[in-house]
Amino acid sequence: MKNIGILTSGGDAPGMNAVIRASVRAALYKGIKVYGIRRGYEGLIDGDVIEMNASSVGDIIQRGGTILGTSRSERFMTEEGFQKALNVLEVFDIDQLVVLGGDGTMKGALKLSEHGIAVACLPLTIDNDMGYTDYTIGFFTAVDTVTEAISRIRDTTESHGRANIVEVMGRNCGDIALYAGLAAGAESIIVPEHPFDMDSIAKKAIEGKNRGKRHHIIILAEGAGDAEDIKTHFEELTGIVTRVTVLGYIQRGGSPSVVDRILGSNMGVAAVEALSAGKKAVAIGYNDGKFNEMPLVEAVNVKKVYRDNLEDILTITSI
Repeated sequence: MKNIGILTSGGDAPGMNAVIRASVRAALYKGIKVYGIRRGYEGLIDGDVIEMNASSVGDIIQRGGTILGTSRSERFMTEEGFQKALNVLEVFDIDQLVVLGGDGTMKGALKLSEHGIAVACLPLTIDNDMGYTDYTIGFFTAVDTVTEAISRIRDTTESHGRANIVEVMGRNCGDIALYAGLAAGAESIIVPEHPFDMDSIAKKAIEGKNRGKRHHIIILAEGAGDAEDIKTHFEELTGIVTRVTVLGYIQRGGSPSVVDRILGSNMGVAAVEALSAGKKAVAIGYNDGKFNEMPLVEAVNVKKVYRDNLEDILTITSI
């Protein structure tokens, strides 16, 4: 074993700093030199590499974002850029990487592994859209943020007797909408995994209004439809004044939750342990209450399974 590098790539997620802290200190505990690579694969190409010590990661477990910075690198996808990245790793004598990010980040790491770099990947994305693990780091913090926002929106919505469509992130995965909808007591959710029936949503809203309910919260996953079009259709069917709230990047920021700090700390140490044990290309995950590892080539191809049972619970409890 030579040196370990750590990088964060793609969209930031709460808990990245908890993973960086755990990975750096786990490597130092084993006597391994650690380098932080700034700005993800883009920084790797540019040689933006710094040596890290225990103090480098002091007082960061509670911070959102990533102290190493992140980016999306088109250059890394080119042969020239990829070769430059390999050259930088050779210059710094880095033969192992702890890689934090989503599915695109992991596919980049898989390519590095095919060229002799040992990689241990961790699922860092608020979307929870990676099928090989039950939960990704950052997801529960995002759900907490959305749940709190909906609670505030409901106060105003109820005061004015309106409906509100709250658009949340998730790309083509509806987990943020699903979990936040259940936690916040939303009346309806619209997710990419299922076609939605606007007539049923409108009927629920009208029935609620007729029995004295003064609000109706619809959570829309960003990949499931256009919020303004849905708003117009809903108003036509119900006559209820409706507003749209797009939560945007507030879902990715903020101090990570206790759950994400614990997931991050455990997975960060597990990544270093896997590399120390000679693993060449693994993804660290969490399934059925246990931390585990899966060959990276398999992990990037596992399809995400939507939790229909949770949507059933939401339907039952939101009548």
